[in-house]
Amino acid sequence: MNCPAPVEATYENMRFLVTHNPTSATLSKFIEDWPFDDGAPPSNQIVDDWLSLVKIKFCEEPGCCIAVHCVAGLGRTPVFVALALIEGGMKYEDAVQFIRQKQCRTFSSKQLLYLENYHPKMWLCFKDSNDHRNNCCIQ
Repeated sequence: MNCPAPVEATYENMRFLVTHNPTSATLSKFIEDWPFDDGAPPSNQIVDDWLSLVKIKFCEEPGCCIAVHCVAGLGRTPVFVALALIEGGMKYEDAVQFIRQKQCRTFSSKQLLYLENYHPKMWLCFKDSNDHRNNCCIQ
């Protein structure tokens, strides 16, 4: 299988390394594993776990980079990155376009529909006293 080269995607204070599956030499660098079916959207529990990790890592370790992978680094990987971007305030269309510009990453039609209908939980943003979305909480 010809996998695309790893690419860094940075938005505001979030940095992701979009890559294919780890090798035995790099496996110890990966801290979580949330498998879901190829071409499908992740479960609500996986999304919650992912967003919790993103929030914790970027708040506790400003400037860190989170490596995101799946078998080929195509469909499932960009879904995770898109979810974080959406939670950080980016519109779904912009998140998909941003990821595609970084490198030809693909989303299945099911995944695109999922992202289009995804309602941000505001995990990575907070509201000001006037109930307006203000700033990303990631420092």
